[in-house]
Amino acid sequence: MRTSVIENHLSREEMRLMGITESVVADMILKNPCAWVAVDNEKIIGFSMILQDEGCLFAAFVSPEYENKGAGRKLVMAAEQELFKQHDVVWLETDKNSRAAKFYRHLGWGNETAINVADIRLEKKEKSIL
Repeated sequence: MRTSVIENHLSREEMRLMGITESVVADMILKNPCAWVAVDNEKIIGFSMILQDEGCLFAAFVSPEYENKGAGRKLVMAAEQELFKQHDVVWLETDKNSRAAKFYRHLGWGNETAINVADIRLEKKEKSIL
């Protein structure tokens, strides 16, 4: 899935160089509930993943043909729900000019901070129930 997206594409080799391998990801999933998968007729169409200890939305990707159909929103909401079990404020990093950045802002992520010339950090606070 991660290698099939158009925006923010990474090859398996690029991910390996970043320390993201199938065994590392499998290990993360076995240790904690940290990943969600969207399926359409038994076909995986997207996923989201968190780093619970860090309070980070680590990844959220949807196949290009399933964009703008609600799967991404549901995947991010599932990840947020789990993150907010242990954190009042959660964060993510993305390209500041990406469609993803616009998507996250639309979902209420804000408090934008520049990381470098291209990337930003966004945060989201848990909504208080009054």
